[in-house]
Amino acid sequence: MTNCQCEGIEACFNPKLAAQELDHYRKKGASKSTRRLVAALEAEGVAGMTLLDIGGGVGAIPHALLGDGVATATAVDASAAYLNVARDEARRRDLGDRIHFEHGNFVELAPNISPADIVTLDRVLCCFDDMSALVSASAARATHLYGLVYPRAFWLLRALVRVWSGFARLTGNKMRFFVHAPAAVEAIVRRQGFERRHYETVGLWQVIVYARRSSSGPIG
Repeated sequence: MTNCQCEGIEACFNPKLAAQELDHYRKKGASKSTRRLVAALEAEGVAGMTLLDIGGGVGAIPHALLGDGVATATAVDASAAYLNVARDEARRRDLGDRIHFEHGNFVELAPNISPADIVTLDRVLCCFDDMSALVSASAARATHLYGLVYPRAFWLLRALVRVWSGFARLTGNKMRFFVHAPAAVEAIVRRQGFERRHYETVGLWQVIVYARRSSSGPIG
């Protein structure tokens, strides 16, 4: 991976953290915001569709939607450790033959990733510096539904992120977190031919599902 932010993701989301999150997932299930995103997608009807899940961690979204009738899924993640645990969990659930795994920076991989009916990014935008490139490339791969979970733009959260970034620079940590402007995200998604179908907040997070307008095709 050529992106420094992705190098930070590899270091931050390491095997120890991946194992801890997998253990929590097996005991407690997916986070509330993830469950709400899945429920909003289910309400649109997902049977027979294909899924592209970007930065999906242990695989909670593919596991849930494959159980709801999604035919196949592709999981892309910049963390090799999380892909490893997601692959192991998929095998444990007898879903291994229905999920394809790709490691790397999605923006770089996107030209070689096939479009899918549903594209999801759950708590991913906050881990990527070039929001515009990531949203544009991922939305272009969605032929029907596009689902996002990312932080609400609280001033306090922005301040905390700035403090973290300063500390990370001092310690040589390449990982950064971001609170992207919702209006900027929304504008890019709409330019790609989508309209909002679902919106709710879960604590610090906003859960949004878009549907492609019937007259629009994938762009790019």
